[in-house]
Amino acid sequence: MSSKRKADLKVIILGDYAVGKTSLLRRYIDDKFKEHEEPTVGAAFYLKQWGPYNVAVWDTAGDEKYSGLSHFYCRSAGAAILAFDLTNVSTFESLWARFSNILEAANEDCIKIIVGTKSDLIDEDKRQVTFDEGRRLSRELNESVVDMTRLPHDPYFETSSLRNENVTELFNYILQYCLPLSVDQKKKQHSQQSNQGVVELMERSGSESTSRKKCCFSS
Repeated sequence: MSSKRKADLKVIILGDYAVGKTSLLRRYIDDKFKEHEEPTVGAAFYLKQWGPYNVAVWDTAGDEKYSGLSHFYCRSAGAAILAFDLTNVSTFESLWARFSNILEAANEDCIKIIVGTKSDLIDEDKRQVTFDEGRRLSRELNESVVDMTRLPHDPYFETSSLRNENVTELFNYILQYCLPLSVDQKKKQHSQQSNQGVVELMERSGSESTSRKKCCFSS
């Protein structure tokens, strides 16, 4: 792009490798699902329109060797999605053991949304984390820094990128809390939502021309 647009909100997505972070974001941004996404290297960046606001969303690599970079990308984040696989309890345990420390670089009042992915698989009795466990963690991470009375419910979602379940609801929940729209703005946002595209914003030079940009780093 010839000119860069300043973001009004920075959203960071964290979670272990292969929990479905990229699939979640791709479903929201492009309304598409790809069964085998390429692993994110370093981080991938998107800019999304929300009413009159620009929202920067960073999809980070889950591999532990990129933890230092994830800490860097968390700087100035106003919202964080902490994603785990509902069928893998170890990915849930990582949210507290590994990623809560990384978020120390985010804004002090950063809202943290706990997101269980792959809810389509729990129909096959593969669930390893209960709804109450996810909801309880979401309260523990937010009660001291977030005005919980402004939230319609606890900051916890169970999603399926495959079925497109609770994906848009998740992001609308975050954005309405951080960048609340007026009634008129909500109506306009709803009418434009199906036609809105993704605006590119490159922090680093590159030759890609698609809406999805990667910042790649060697280990």
